[in-house]
Amino acid sequence: MKTKPYFSVTNNLVDRLYYHNNPEAHSKSFSHKYKCKYLIYYEHFTDVETAINREKQLKKWNRAKKEFLINLQNPNWNFLNDKI
Repeated sequence: MKTKPYFSVTNNLVDRLYYHNNPEAHSKSFSHKYKCKYLIYYEHFTDVETAINREKQLKKWNRAKKEFLINLQNPNWNFLNDKI
């Protein structure tokens, strides 16, 4: 089964990754329900409004376009959790 890319905004990526990998912390969250555990792509913004607008833009894209974007930065789809 191929997984679906999940895009979201956070002001603390380290904390977000912790919660994604520790289901007891947020057992009713979307990320827990759909087993979103691995970071394969991210963008950094200094302005929260810009980040939210980008998230909304990405969520409207089709799968092929999302995969193309991920492949530009991370062509092997390596897990980036430990690099943050």
